[in-house]
Amino acid sequence: MSGSSTAIDFRVIDEILEKYEYKKSYLIAMLQAVQEVYRYLPEDAMTYIGEKVDDLSPATVYGVATFYAQFSLEPKGKYEIKVCDGTACHVRGSMPVLNAIRNKLKLEEGKLTSDDGLFSLETVSCLGACGLAPVVMINEKVHPQMTSDAISIIIDTLLSEERGQ
Repeated sequence: MSGSSTAIDFRVIDEILEKYEYKKSYLIAMLQAVQEVYRYLPEDAMTYIGEKVDDLSPATVYGVATFYAQFSLEPKGKYEIKVCDGTACHVRGSMPVLNAIRNKLKLEEGKLTSDDGLFSLETVSCLGACGLAPVVMINEKVHPQMTSDAISIIIDTLLSEERGQ
């Protein structure tokens, strides 16, 4: 497990566990709730859940968290950017879009989250919108027929909204 630097409020974790009655059958829902709070699954939170829920262990919690792609063991940004690199998107130019995002956010290969913690970037095999290729999804919003210039404008808009808050 990777080390976590996030301070965990165990009262929040206890509230989540209480909501799910400390039942191991609700483990995935518990992990989803924790990830919603912290934007990832901190190691300390997983260990705590494994110790507090009957018939669970920290290793079991970690195993479930690493099995499902929806869970992240690393902090994610406020804006989760997914670039589709399926066949349709790839042939229609998803790689230049991906590279434009990396350049704009100063994300080298292997670095997934921007220094300011606002943006996370990942490539996915398919977003199910092949007719709109190339597609980028930011949080739950699909951005069709993306270009390097268009994604740059979208990121600039999000950044200016953040500064205005």
